[in-house]
Amino acid sequence: MPKTERTRRSDPTAASSTAPYSLGSRSTPHSSNESSTSAPKAASSNLIAPNTSLGQHFLKNPAVVTAIVAKAAIKPTDCVLEIGPGTGNMTVPLLQSSKNVIAIEFDSRMVREVLKRVEGTSEERKLKVVQGDAIKTRFPFFDVCVANVPYQISSALVFKLLSHRPMFRCAVMMFQEEFALRLTARPGEALYCRLSVNTQLLAKVDQLMKVGRNNFRPPPKVESRVVRLELRNPPPPVNFTEWDGMIRLLFNRKNKTLRSVLLTKPTMKMLDENMRTQRALNGNSNSMDEEVKTAQQIIEEVVALEQWKDKRASKLDLDDFLALLAEFNKRGVHFA
Repeated sequence: MPKTERTRRSDPTAASSTAPYSLGSRSTPHSSNESSTSAPKAASSNLIAPNTSLGQHFLKNPAVVTAIVAKAAIKPTDCVLEIGPGTGNMTVPLLQSSKNVIAIEFDSRMVREVLKRVEGTSEERKLKVVQGDAIKTRFPFFDVCVANVPYQISSALVFKLLSHRPMFRCAVMMFQEEFALRLTARPGEALYCRLSVNTQLLAKVDQLMKVGRNNFRPPPKVESRVVRLELRNPPPPVNFTEWDGMIRLLFNRKNKTLRSVLLTKPTMKMLDENMRTQRALNGNSNSMDEEVKTAQQIIEEVVALEQWKDKRASKLDLDDFLALLAEFNKRGVHFA
């Protein structure tokens, strides 16, 4: 279809400076035919302009939409949480497969668009749209989460879902390819990081499908992947705050030996303070402090054990980290 030439104009309302998913000083340029000045005309032809500063890239391939909904295995009795419904391309098939859909959307234009999409249909009564920031909005009860995630909030959203209670059955989400691969990275791989370890501790993660950039309007600069997260039930018997404190320290320099990472002055100071706090909470007398080993002495003993000698965080798996935390805790060293 031929496109008419439009005169470029600046529009100060094109991207709000208070956008919750903005990248700060990094801005995403709009192509001339997707500019905010063309939004009124685009809306009238059902081509409402995406606001890329909010991470909006509309999934336009119906075959991909169908595949994602199928992989979510939605039941007729399910309540579905959709994050970022956009113009409703995935919302409609979700409504047709489920009992109801609760959609969280920040952009008021998209709220109007998705409501208009189902107006006067049998699905209208099954849809509830909540306008707000998905990271700040309290999630309702749901069975399945489906989302084409704005890449800027990927990490925050994953951890919000991992801590959500009551537990849901699964989340099927589309992420930037590198982020998705980090979720399932294994020890020794370049993408193995704190995100990998923490996610795999709390959930089973599966790579479902790769989605090329040309399936979106406008095409993002990167490829995408769809993953499924299923919370481990029951959750692992570990204090996650303390676990994450240790993992955060070790992955600051994941290719250094455990000894090199832990035996730094700031870390020693923090661990010694934690030990004193733990002894006070346990009712131990401060007069006995001189008889108690310091954090440095304990760490030297632990990392000298054959199991941990010359080991690096980048090569340790979940069982290794759980055993290491248990060893430190047994000897009185705590990371929170």
